[in-house]
Amino acid sequence: MSELEAIQNRESAYTGLPTGFRDLDDLTSGLQGGNLVIIAARPGIGKSSLAMNIARNVAVTHEPVAMFSLEMSRYEIGMRLLCAEARVPWDRIRNKRVGPDDWTRVVSAGETLHDAPLSIVDSGNVNIVDIRAKARRMKTSKQGLSLIIVDYLQLMTSPATRRQDNRQQEVAEISRSLKLLAKELKVPILALSQLNRNPEARADKRPQLSDLRESGSLEQDSDVVMFIHRDDSDHDKKREAELILAKHRNGPTGSIRLSFEPSLTQFRNAARGQSE
Repeated sequence: MSELEAIQNRESAYTGLPTGFRDLDDLTSGLQGGNLVIIAARPGIGKSSLAMNIARNVAVTHEPVAMFSLEMSRYEIGMRLLCAEARVPWDRIRNKRVGPDDWTRVVSAGETLHDAPLSIVDSGNVNIVDIRAKARRMKTSKQGLSLIIVDYLQLMTSPATRRQDNRQQEVAEISRSLKLLAKELKVPILALSQLNRNPEARADKRPQLSDLRESGSLEQDSDVVMFIHRDDSDHDKKREAELILAKHRNGPTGSIRLSFEPSLTQFRNAARGQSE
């Protein structure tokens, strides 16, 4: 009964944590505490970029985020976030082709991100035990914890897995542990996943649930599964993206449109006319 009263009395239009992507939040009512949310895509389509964009959108509202990156360094993530926030491409900064107006935006972006409670752990050999321990400490700290991001699942290991177990069993142990951690801490966990090669055999390359790499446990344990789909072969469509909500345990499925800026590796809300 108290949970129903909390829903009635909340100030936000959403029951969960807003991602900053309007149409996604309208469909899901935000990222729900206790949920395991999978974002999957073909290589190079932008799953890390979308995760970073969500991390930024959440953190700038002063909701603490922990991002465990097993692929990119803290420096790489920081530079991507800074360039996207300033809307100044990294290659212009790297090649010293930045004018005074650009630097003003970079400085302003740095101040915005500096105040955002985003913790990045970039150890390449982090396992589920490390994530659990770090997340528990953050949750009980004064700052607290509102969102956990793992980039990405297939790079993780599980000490609980025996030497004779296969990789599918290890991923099953990892996904189950992440789901239990989300429930324990009452926060959403956003975990990125690779796809197998099946989409490459389709003409439209649109992903399906069966395409999740080592998929059985991920599909079972997750509350939400989202696929990013972009047509990189068509130059006119490179800046368009589709976010496919293929599984939604407690709500509707569907798809939404996002715009994508390749030079900034940034997803943004699509114009209303484009998303309808």
